[in-house]
Amino acid sequence: SDFSLSDFVGKTVVLYFYNKDDSPGCTKEACSFRDSYNKYKSLGIVVLGVSADDKASHQAFSTENKLPFPLLVDTDLSIIKSYDVDGGGYAERVTYVIDGNGQIIIVDANVNTATHATDILTQLGK
Repeated sequence: SDFSLSDFVGKTVVLYFYNKDDSPGCTKEACSFRDSYNKYKSLGIVVLGVSADDKASHQAFSTENKLPFPLLVDTDLSIIKSYDVDGGGYAERVTYVIDGNGQIIIVDANVNTATHATDILTQLGK
């Protein structure tokens, strides 16, 4: 289904861009968010992952790693380009945190894939 940031007015959104489904670093990063997901959910924070992979790839990656949050399909790179994270046909590893008013409050391009989800919570003071 289609998503729009306007669907999440009033909620904080973590929009994390990653290179590719099933790559070692991206798997660590996704599992970091999976392992911290209950904390995000309890705080009312929405987690969305974005890469240029197609729907079938996302479904397999999500199922294999038991991801409880959506992965957005961006095969035409429109989201990736609008957030200026185009690494030449793939998404660079950057996370945006967007507050409930639609304002970007954190841009994190210094990602430690194993601890990224907890690092974002720390930056949010949670």
